[in-house]
Amino acid sequence: MNKIISFIVCCCILTACSHKTVKIAKSKSFSKIIRSKDYEYKYKMAEQFYTEKKYSFAQQLYEDLFPYIKGTERYEDMFYKVAYCYYYQRDYANAENYFKTFTETFPGSKKAEECDFMRAYTYFKQSPAVSLDQTNTTKAMNMMQAFINTHPNSPRIKEANTIIDQCREKLEEKDAKSAQLYFDMGYFKAASIAYSTVNENFPDSRKGDEYKWKSIEAYYKYAELSFEEKQQERFEKIVADCTDFNERFSDSKHLQDVAKIKNQSLEYLKKIKK
Repeated sequence: MNKIISFIVCCCILTACSHKTVKIAKSKSFSKIIRSKDYEYKYKMAEQFYTEKKYSFAQQLYEDLFPYIKGTERYEDMFYKVAYCYYYQRDYANAENYFKTFTETFPGSKKAEECDFMRAYTYFKQSPAVSLDQTNTTKAMNMMQAFINTHPNSPRIKEANTIIDQCREKLEEKDAKSAQLYFDMGYFKAASIAYSTVNENFPDSRKGDEYKWKSIEAYYKYAELSFEEKQQERFEKIVADCTDFNERFSDSKHLQDVAKIKNQSLEYLKKIKK
């Protein structure tokens, strides 16, 4: 049994050593390539690495060759591939810069439209979780819209619109969660305003009736906690908002909830006016 365990351990060590040796060999081999003064050889190796999806090696070689390739017929294609090298390595910030520079350097290229789209797409790829800052989400949405305006006949229009919708949904979700946070913390006036703002900013949302209902609910709680001299005005506002809700969302699942709030507000108003 001990001999079997020893044999397995030895195999594992030899395998690890073998992998390490291969990595070292590859590293030395690449160092030799990048130090080479044979630029044609370096270019061929860069192309080979790109084809083999070894994008880090390809990117380094391409960028090393830029001073020698610039101005030649290879320059445009190489610049295009460097942008994708960064993209496939998930270095979206550098990819965005290269896609942007490509469209500026080669505006007449057949690949300019693609790179314009990919520039916007890199921002979409950098869009973070809903709980985080959504600057890149907003940029992605705005740049996709700019792409649609600039290339109205592009076959990528459908995808661009889909991405805009996804970005808008994420921004909507973030704003709705912020409004709910105000509500959960007991800041009912702020919650009511926040939900109303979500409704205004996303008028085509499928959740419009929910946001309106949440705004009414939050304001009702705010009115309940208000000083007596302020309550009449606030409950009257709630009644008006409930009426507006019924007119705008006649098939909403929240109709009964709204009716309950309206009736309770009317009861408060009767007591106040006595």
